[in-house]
Amino acid sequence: MQELLIGKIRQILPPTLSVIDEISHVLDISYDAAYRRVNGKTVLSLEESVHLAKHFKLSLNKLYEVGEQNSILADVSPPIQDVDGLEAYFRNSLEQLQPLTKLSSSSITYSAKDIPLFYTLSDSHLTKYKCYVWLKFLDDDGKMSKMSFQEFTEQAPTSLFESARALGDVYNNIDIIEFWNDNTINGNLQQVFYFYEAGLLSREMALTICEDLRQIIHRVERQSIEQSITGTQNQTQYLLYKSDLLTMSNTVMIKTKNQKLFFCPFTVLTYLKVEHIPTCERLDKFFAKQMKNSKLLINAGERDRTQFFNKMHLKIKTIEDRLKVNEDLIYF
Repeated sequence: MQELLIGKIRQILPPTLSVIDEISHVLDISYDAAYRRVNGKTVLSLEESVHLAKHFKLSLNKLYEVGEQNSILADVSPPIQDVDGLEAYFRNSLEQLQPLTKLSSSSITYSAKDIPLFYTLSDSHLTKYKCYVWLKFLDDDGKMSKMSFQEFTEQAPTSLFESARALGDVYNNIDIIEFWNDNTINGNLQQVFYFYEAGLLSREMALTICEDLRQIIHRVERQSIEQSITGTQNQTQYLLYKSDLLTMSNTVMIKTKNQKLFFCPFTVLTYLKVEHIPTCERLDKFFAKQMKNSKLLINAGERDRTQFFNKMHLKIKTIEDRLKVNEDLIYF
């Protein structure tokens, strides 16, 4: 494996440069120490290999892929600890996804344990609320422990919500396949009632957010019938599958003509990015099998499709009724 990495670095470097000198400089080690690593007399540590790969912009996964492997490398997104970190997350995600909008062959497959992230990033109260909820979980210094939603919206910079909306817009310009089930909406509704009962979200705002969720369900229903993304000029394709056999995971797979990769949730808004080709192929085949065992709602018939969406509308109304009478939390 070490030989492969050193060999790839040799190919990248111009003939006028010494691979030993370059590795000595990058790893900040002596010429002799670099010489021993280049000639295989000293084993490169994992840290050194990663450092060299990053410097020379090499993928260790692609470099070391030899048939099926039980160990792979993954990139983890930076931790989010405050408003600036969340805004940076939105901007970085936009930077990664924007090029996909220019590729006619690109697509996203989303295993929706919760309502997909992109639907909640728009010009709405729900967007501000989701930012508030995420930061409540991610806050390390305790500044948001007792902060109400109203206080957050008064303090948060408008650039945060503008960055969120820009990321949400990207989703409108890529072909989408989504897997939902009857529980996909539950998490968002439970969060609304939780923070309302905690006294951190007003009843009026909780009802407003419920209405935002209702509009998302209306949008998804329209898209499932039209098989295209609402509000786009690119006629991007949209396919919604109702999956009753498998629990969703919020895993997101991105496919282009030449590449497959996926993001697996790690913590709140933190994902493991996997580019290992055999693993991506396995997930792609798994999603293909899941499609066969799920209902494509455009083909499910009007009755089944209507029942599916009516269940979610009923859950929203149930929470709204609970908010209005201030009863105990409804259990799903």
